[in-house]
Parts: sequence; structure tokens; C-alpha cells
Amino acid sequence: MTSRIKYWVVSASTCLVVLLVAGSLLGQGAAQSDNYKQLGVFSDVVARIKSDYVEEPDMKSVTLGALNGLLEAVDPFASYLNADQYKDYLASKDAKRPEVGLILSKKFGYMSVVGTVPDSPAAKAGFTMGDIIESIKGISTRDMPLAYAGLLLQGAAGSEVELGVVRVRHPEPETVKLTRAALSIPPVEGKMLPGQVGYLDINALTGTQVKQAAAAIEKLQKDGAQKLVVDLRDCVLGSPDDGVAFANLFVSKGRLAYYKGQKVAEQDVNADASKAITTLPTAVLVNHGTADAAEIAASAMNDNKRAQLVGERTYGDAAVRRAITMDDGGAIILSVAKYYSADGKAIQDSGVTPGNVVAEPEPQVDVDENGEPLPTSQEPQQPKKTLDNDPVLKKALEVLGSARG
Repeated sequence: MTSRIKYWVVSASTCLVVLLVAGSLLGQGAAQSDNYKQLGVFSDVVARIKSDYVEEPDMKSVTLGALNGLLEAVDPFASYLNADQYKDYLASKDAKRPEVGLILSKKFGYMSVVGTVPDSPAAKAGFTMGDIIESIKGISTRDMPLAYAGLLLQGAAGSEVELGVVRVRHPEPETVKLTRAALSIPPVEGKMLPGQVGYLDINALTGTQVKQAAAAIEKLQKDGAQKLVVDLRDCVLGSPDDGVAFANLFVSKGRLAYYKGQKVAEQDVNADASKAITTLPTAVLVNHGTADAAEIAASAMNDNKRAQLVGERTYGDAAVRRAITMDDGGAIILSVAKYYSADGKAIQDSGVTPGNVVAEPEPQVDVDENGEPLPTSQEPQQPKKTLDNDPVLKKALEVLGSARG
């Protein structure tokens, strides 16, 4: 069967399964017979494909494509792992193996870059949000489980992994080789800007970075800071608990967030007054690369009127994920509950939109006379946060200028 035929069959199957499940979800309040009727339609279509299609399709591939397409339609961070893949996943889950530092989700069937670990091989190679990883080690990522892609990117320190990439700013496919390495996250940096404004540069919100941020805030206050700017742009690492802990440094009372799901009862996450360390007026910088813990922190600070958000809408990823085992030994890694902002918006559905929207300047790309990007003379490098002529920071300082110290 040709690749185009396979693609058509898989796409059709995916659409059918999505319709089936959507119907089942919507039909919870309708007659149960409607669900069985949809199951019958799906089974009949699959049978017709198998018996009447121009050539007999590989039903295993069709089913796998349908499963992964269904999961992507429901949750771009979901994965279906067969029994062997799930065993490998469990074996490597807590073993901090060398890797390349890519944070991925599923988009159009392929792996899409959400962000990179700071100072990682992927960051130094210039990977950015929206880049598409078409293949890993020569294996197409179309319909590849997200968690399995993570396994392929791991390996011995110093070993290489080859990726097929379509970059956002360079649409021609290219091959990139990355060298795996043990990853370490840069520490939180705090410094004083003119006007007694303390500035915090935070690249991740893990437990360690939250503690570093607390120490930096206390030092800035001791040094005379009257206002704070917290830079959470391109901050993609950290758990929801870490995002809550960071917000609690600024918020002394009230609801920071809550989460709930079909089988997860609604649970409020409230501030602990003993953990708040500052009352200074604050602005938080965010962009499309702000995700997960950083989104929870930003929304909590905004909804509790402890910070004004400046920049672009955030990525949209804040959920409780669990591995749900299957009878065949495989598993589905799925979001079982979503985190909601204090005012009731599902962060994973729409991200967090700043009250002060400011677009970041697009990187300059040299083009030829036809408008096509010119080849670069060297490998793209990790973009750095530069405060000079930064329109987002400039707007934040304006916002803080009108705030009462």
C-alpha cells in the first residue's frame, strides 16, 4: 500500500474514531442506544474498508494510526504505548538519562517543539517553539507515541541522535545531529534595574528554582527593590505543584488554582500565608513559550491581583497526567484532570492571556532576491533574553511606573 493510501486510510479511521468517542461523550446525557448505534456504524465502516477497499489494508497500522490520531485530538501530550514500549518507559521514567533537551507535544500527527531545556543541546542548536520533528533516528514521528519519542532521544552521554526537522523560520526540511548530554538548568538570576526595580530571570520552575527565586527576591528587597519584574518567557519546565509554590511567594491568601476531571473531584489549591515573602508591586513577562508550572503561577498572581501580566498568550499546558494500564500490558498516558485559574478558566484549553499584550520582535532572517531565507554560515544558536530594547520589558516598566510602590 502506498504512503498516500496509508495516510488516507489512517486519516479516515482517525476521523471515525474521533466522531465515535465525541459522540459517546456527548451522549452521556442521551439514550444509551445512540452510543451503540455509533459503535455499529464504526464497525461497519471498518469492515467495508477491509472487504471492499482497492487492496487489503494493514489493519494493525490503521488501528494504531486511529488510536494515536484520537489521542492527539483529545490531548496533544497523550501517548499510547504497547506493552514493550511501556516497559521501557517505566524503566527510564525516573532514571535521569542523558538527552537533548526537547519538550514536545503532538501536532498534525508529528512531534512539535513546545520549548527546550536551557543550555541543552537542543537549545544551543536553536530549536524553538513550533519546529516540527519529522523523524528521530530515521523513524518517522507520524503516529509515534509522544512518550516513545522521549525514549528515542535518550542515550549515552556523548552519543549522537539524528533528527529530521522543519523549522518555523526555515521551511525546507533539514537533518540535524544532536549530541546527548546530562542536563542542568541555569540558576535563577536576580539583578537591580534603574528605578529600584528588581528583575528575576527564571528559565524553569522546578522545586530548586522556586527556592532560588525566593532567595533572590529576599536579596533584592534587602538591596532596596521597590518593584519586581519576573521574566517567565520560554519557561517550560516544572510541575503544577512548583507553579503553585512560586505563586505562593507573592500571594498570601485566597485560591491560587483548582483542578478537576471526570474521575477527579474538584480540588482547590489555596495560598499559605506563611510562605508569602513579598508584597512589592510586580509585573510578570510571558510569551507563547510559557507553559505548565509558569502558566499556573502567572494566572494565580494575575487573578489574585498580585501581578500584571505583560507579553503574549501562553502555550496552554497545565494538567494532571497518569498512565492508565491496558489489558494487553500497554498503557495510555492521558490528562485525567485540568488545572483551572482562580477565576475558572481551563489553562490547557486557552492558555493565559496578559492584560497588557505586547508581541516580541521576530528574529531577523536574511533573504535572497526572491524572498527565500539565505543559508546560514553557522549553526543557529540558542536565543538569549536581551533586556536592551526589549518592548515587553519596556511595557512592564511602564505598567509598574503607574503602580503604587
